[in-house]
Amino acid sequence: IEGMHCGACATGIQMLVSQMDGVSNISVDYDKKSGDLEFDETKVKKEDIFKGIAELGYTAKDYSPSTNLLSPSWDNRGI
Repeated sequence: IEGMHCGACATGIQMLVSQMDGVSNISVDYDKKSGDLEFDETKVKKEDIFKGIAELGYTAKDYSPSTNLLSPSWDNRGI
């Protein structure tokens, strides 16, 4: 996740995304500039999650689509 400047940035992303319907778990690590995310693709699309993060001023990208992990980015189970 690009654009974070402090731990409060990570907290803000977590708060926003955790409130989205279909998101069951999110953890954002400021130091690693990454996160882990679990969500139900039938309720929320990855693109909508990325859009929400972008509206906060950050950039999320897929990190490891093969394992559904989202680090410097994300997928069904990771940022």
